[in-house]
Amino acid sequence: MTRVAVVDLGSNSTRLLVADVTHDGIAELDRRSIVTRLGEGVEATGRLGAEPQARVLRVLEEYAQAIDRHGAGARIAVLTSAVRDAANGAAFTEEIRRRYGLDARTLSGDEEARLTFVGATAARPHADGPLLVVDIGGGSTEIVSGTATGVGFHVSTQIGVVRHSERHLHHDPPHAEELGALAADVRATVEREVPPDVRAGAPHVIAVAGTATMAAAMDLELEPYDAARVEGHRLSLDALRARLAQLASLPVAERARTPGLHPERAPTIVAGVAILIEVLEAFGAGLVEVSDRDILWGCALENGR
Repeated sequence: MTRVAVVDLGSNSTRLLVADVTHDGIAELDRRSIVTRLGEGVEATGRLGAEPQARVLRVLEEYAQAIDRHGAGARIAVLTSAVRDAANGAAFTEEIRRRYGLDARTLSGDEEARLTFVGATAARPHADGPLLVVDIGGGSTEIVSGTATGVGFHVSTQIGVVRHSERHLHHDPPHAEELGALAADVRATVEREVPPDVRAGAPHVIAVAGTATMAAAMDLELEPYDAARVEGHRLSLDALRARLAQLASLPVAERARTPGLHPERAPTIVAGVAILIEVLEAFGAGLVEVSDRDILWGCALENGR
């Protein structure tokens, strides 16, 4: 058994998983997620801002204490889209490594996609047929197809809830033409970067990360959030369209009071649900299964076995 701590420094949230990893699987000991929006402003400036970095560092102070309390042997931090895209990303990665003694790594898009698929499919070793895993992040969306035995196709796209909110949604609540421009942007990117033969048919779709889990929590009206009930929950395309219309009709302050939605995700959830809808439509899928197991699980498994 190996006790592993994984910190995921995404463009929208900073997350922690501490788990015991054995050949039989993962036993979670501590899991946390705090919205820090590290990717705020990167779309416009090409750099990580001082305040987003400070928000992340404050959260890492808390996480470092938790990691120490649990006595994790392997301590990994993975940095993704915002840091990949930022001119000062390498310096920020080095600061995290120096301050907290974490094995901090900026993942390539390919690595991010592969580890996400490993995590999302870890509890589905006997799934039949093709699987599509969709990870909607703050600055990128990973689209990975394969089977229980491995990845067949993967791409890390420049689609993200922070990136696309900043790019397209300039009013509160957003105007219809802004939503249309966002959807068209996502659709064009998916069609350009995912070959038609990969998009053909309707594979079993698994969606991970904050957009998907919040969509499930809202559908279930969970107060408080319950990962066990979210895991495996299914959402129809029609239900997601109805949810998008409801969320997009509300200003952020009212949207934040939606049952099941964490208030800190209210500013970006409209873009997130719109992105998920466009991906499902591109693949001809009418249903999506939600999973709380994602890149955190993938990293824990890879470093704990």
